[in-house]
Amino acid sequence: MSRTDASTALEQETPPSNDWHARDLEDVYDALETSDAGLNSSEARERLEREGPNEIEAEEGVSPWQILLEQYTSALIWVLIVAAIVMAGVGHTIDAAVIAGIVVFITLFGFLQDYRAEQSIQALKEMATTYALVRRDGEKRELDATKLVPGDVVFVESGDVVPADARIVEESNLSVDEAALTGESVGVSKEVGTVDADTSLAERENMLYKDTVVERGSGTAVVVETGPESEIGQIATALEEAEERETPFQSEMDRLGKIIAAGVIGAVAVIAIAELVVGETEPLQVFLTAVGIAVSAVPEGLPAVVTLSLALGARRMADQNALVRRLPIVEALGSVDVICTDKTGTLTEEEMTVQRIVANREVYEVTGTGYDTDGEFRRDGEPVDRERVAAVLRCSMLCNNVDVGTRERDEDGAASESGEGERTYLGDPTEIALFVAAQKGGFDHEELAAEYPRLGEVEFTSARKRMTTVHETPDDGPVAYMKGAPETVLERCDRELLDGEVVDLTDDRREEIEARNESFAEDALRVMGFAYRPEVPADQAESPDADLEQEMVFLGLQGMLDPPRSEVPDALAGSLAAGIDVVMITGDNAVTARAVGEEVGLRSTTVITGPELEEMGDEELADVVEDVDIFARTSPDHKTRILQTLQEKGHTVAMTGDGVNDAPAVKNADVGVAMGIRGTDVTEQASDIVLLDDNFATIRDAVKGGRRIFDNVRKFVNYLLSGNGGEVTMVFTGSMVGLGLVITPIQILWINVVTDGIPALSMGVDPPAEDIMERDPRPPGEGVITDRIVTSIVGIAAFMTVCLLPLFTLNFYGEVIPGYDVTGALFGWSPGYETGRELAQTMVFTGFVVFEIVRIQAIRYRYGLGLFSNRWLVLAVAVAAALQMLVLYTPTGQFLFDVEPLALVHWVQIAVAAVVFALLMAIFVKVQDHHFERY
Repeated sequence: MSRTDASTALEQETPPSNDWHARDLEDVYDALETSDAGLNSSEARERLEREGPNEIEAEEGVSPWQILLEQYTSALIWVLIVAAIVMAGVGHTIDAAVIAGIVVFITLFGFLQDYRAEQSIQALKEMATTYALVRRDGEKRELDATKLVPGDVVFVESGDVVPADARIVEESNLSVDEAALTGESVGVSKEVGTVDADTSLAERENMLYKDTVVERGSGTAVVVETGPESEIGQIATALEEAEERETPFQSEMDRLGKIIAAGVIGAVAVIAIAELVVGETEPLQVFLTAVGIAVSAVPEGLPAVVTLSLALGARRMADQNALVRRLPIVEALGSVDVICTDKTGTLTEEEMTVQRIVANREVYEVTGTGYDTDGEFRRDGEPVDRERVAAVLRCSMLCNNVDVGTRERDEDGAASESGEGERTYLGDPTEIALFVAAQKGGFDHEELAAEYPRLGEVEFTSARKRMTTVHETPDDGPVAYMKGAPETVLERCDRELLDGEVVDLTDDRREEIEARNESFAEDALRVMGFAYRPEVPADQAESPDADLEQEMVFLGLQGMLDPPRSEVPDALAGSLAAGIDVVMITGDNAVTARAVGEEVGLRSTTVITGPELEEMGDEELADVVEDVDIFARTSPDHKTRILQTLQEKGHTVAMTGDGVNDAPAVKNADVGVAMGIRGTDVTEQASDIVLLDDNFATIRDAVKGGRRIFDNVRKFVNYLLSGNGGEVTMVFTGSMVGLGLVITPIQILWINVVTDGIPALSMGVDPPAEDIMERDPRPPGEGVITDRIVTSIVGIAAFMTVCLLPLFTLNFYGEVIPGYDVTGALFGWSPGYETGRELAQTMVFTGFVVFEIVRIQAIRYRYGLGLFSNRWLVLAVAVAAALQMLVLYTPTGQFLFDVEPLALVHWVQIAVAAVVFALLMAIFVKVQDHHFERY
């Protein structure tokens, strides 16, 4: 057969990658045109050229220059750049320099925030193995793993990283840690054979997957997929295809910039036509007015205030074990209405715990959770003597390979240089649970090992489903202890231990034990059986094998479960009260998932399994997805499909994940949440938030933190834009009524960046409203700027103009209304001081600063916050006032800002205007309360 024919035949006969596990081994060999002898070198070279290297290619990241240039795509930035150029062109170099400085600050700030490389694909690439042991030309050889091709026969053993997706040909006690791929922490026992086509990835016992780790044993396998076609390669492809999401807040800020830019152009056009065509204003004055409107319309401090406030909020969340990787995502947290969460380690402790023991024909409850050795044994709620369960506990500690070691970690999780660390258990989670239960029973490992030294072991295998150890005893010679699957242990027993006496194991008793085992399993307990054989023959004690596993004495059962975290039920109830639905998506079986769901308090315990999900069409899933809170035996594809269905139904979804397989779903979620303890680097890089404690309660706290941050963002956006609105209205009105420039551009910049910016920043640490977790989630389409905020901005702008414009005319013309002595006629008072434009502009300038106190409290009122509820805000207002005093009463400030020092009479006028403004705002807020929702 020619090379082209061979290629065509291979492409035609090769089954889809998700079908390799379901085919007979001979069919796999035929499809790959290989055998157990492997490939020869020439065929391997041809396939390498055709299939490509066994590696995951990463896309090039965005360069720093591209990130910097992207900062200049904002319409607001260009409004300021044009304003700076105009000011420089007409000789106002100080104003131009200040505006240019603001532009540089905003762009550099944005650059520093955006400068992070997309590392998900690179992390996947770094996971690739370096070498593989392969059979080529009939002999074993070690070669670069990137040169593996489908049809190669590879060999793996304990500690190896699997180099490619492969079908197992031979195995010896082979167990693989697939946590990086599936997220399940318990090792998977592998065996030769076929499994059903619809078997989930986590249950394909006859397959090895690239970049998983061999825990024990050894195996031989034929490579079926390499590089991008491997399971982990397909995940990398999905990550490449996942688009970077722009949060609603980012979209809204961009839209706001365009609206402001259009408004500036429109306002300048109106003024230019009115002044140049109709009026007699000099072109220079028109230019200055246009720049004044441009500068007043742009909230120069907003980008910095938003970013800093998000950063402060993110830091608070980090203190609560939620590390925010993308600052804008905290805004999206406020609208999350569905949390899709893992079970293991998030809702549960991820520490198997023995909860029930059967011994002496009775059932005992075991208290305590996790690896804490404090606990007692109870029957019908009453404590019992530990001797009642001592025999089965002794067996579980002796027939056990757990070691007690040290985890050398410092407070940050890094290796400790001192070599000191916390004591920890090293071994299989099931064996650790049995070991801890024995410690609760008063057994000490070192003492028991010294009293019953181990002579030999018949090791556990997936085929045997049991383990037996032989020990020397102080008085009765060698004894064998066995643990394993209850049915396997039971069929090797002919007696049982009852109250210290060995009695016959009758058929009725067998049925009772089997029924008890089934009862435990229905309660989602993982059950182990225990037995021993006294007086083991000397020859079998020296070289134990399966022959000694007979005529055993049944000791009892132990049922264990990964218990829910103690704080989860309250956290879940709080989430439900906040209008957030919680959905458990797990790879575990339906029985266990339902039991955990009932215990933590899920709204519904209806379960849909992965196979059932695959049989559903998209419309059928859409009809039921909102009524199902538990999905069991799911695969990565299922997780993504559930996510997308919920999003299509209009939900804002937070999705948790830990394994590499979860990365696409995490990246495509509205809020992607990675597990910091057991999560992989790839998933963390794909996420928006990393939970440092893998705890569901932290997700609830993160949502609360997100709502608080969003409330605060909404407050200071309202505050800043209402100030800008007042400035625009003042400048525009003054120009249209012939007053000229009522406030200078540099004064506006000072207000926007300093005297307004500092208080706005302090609003970022406002405390949460008392009912923050009693509200329903914010609708996805509702942005920061709502109808209420728009009316607030317009109302505040109008009231500020009404109150400040008379201050300008009074101190420019000496009369509130030029040509009419209103103050003299009504109050018999006229200014007894020299008036002028500079004084009038100073009054407007200072009036804006004073009005900030009234504006702040009017905006915070509806959140139930008093003026002194935020000490940083009080300090910020004091600092802003002090800085304004420096501008007014120092020669440098007077020179730079073209202001005059104000006398007492001027402050009285400002105070009267502020009181009028406060009364107008109080009435306005009450009117708003009647027409709009509170938030």
